[in-house]
Amino acid sequence: MLAAELISNAIPPLKTSDSVQKSLERMTEFKLSHLPIVNETQFLGLLAEDELIEVKDVEQPIGALPLSLLNPFVYEDAHVYDVMRLMTQLNLTVVPVLDYKKNYLGLLAAHHLLCYASGIFAVKEPGGIIVLEIGNRNNSLAHMAQIVEADNAQILSSYVQSFPDSTKLEITLKVNKTEISGIIASFERYDYQVKAVFNSTKSDDGTEDRFNSFMNYLNV
Repeated sequence: MLAAELISNAIPPLKTSDSVQKSLERMTEFKLSHLPIVNETQFLGLLAEDELIEVKDVEQPIGALPLSLLNPFVYEDAHVYDVMRLMTQLNLTVVPVLDYKKNYLGLLAAHHLLCYASGIFAVKEPGGIIVLEIGNRNNSLAHMAQIVEADNAQILSSYVQSFPDSTKLEITLKVNKTEISGIIASFERYDYQVKAVFNSTKSDDGTEDRFNSFMNYLNV
């Protein structure tokens, strides 16, 4: 997914003629801490809320202030992962998107990227989550998929987390079943270390209910 495909035009940029008050109100309206300043199609920089909070005369146009504007942006063909990296590194709430003539095309807001991420990680889909710890030489997603598919399930999403000064990787798998005890057993049989399991339902033969009823009887 490229930046241009996720651009939102629902959040208008600021102009140098906009007042401090209007700029702060727009940031509050869209729950953002940054907004781009754009004249016509020229991107002038990214304005931070912190720059405006201390201004006493809120009727001043922002173009008349000695602002230290940020200049982060991505080009329209940037991958969404690069957008996320830039947003995280600079602690931004929006990232402007430009074409190669430096014309402003729109922006990507943090909540737009969160919605996108929830889609690629299948957050809304029901299923179980398995967290594995493996050595970095054993990172074979194809083998993991075979184990999952052998239990008539499919991997909906996966991601890998590495750790500094470690040869271990943490693999998180989202599968399309919640009864995943068979999958877990298979992973353990192949010497995978299962660190955590989430959203798992255990098969219930009524034993637990009978045990609880018996304990309630004894407490009468």
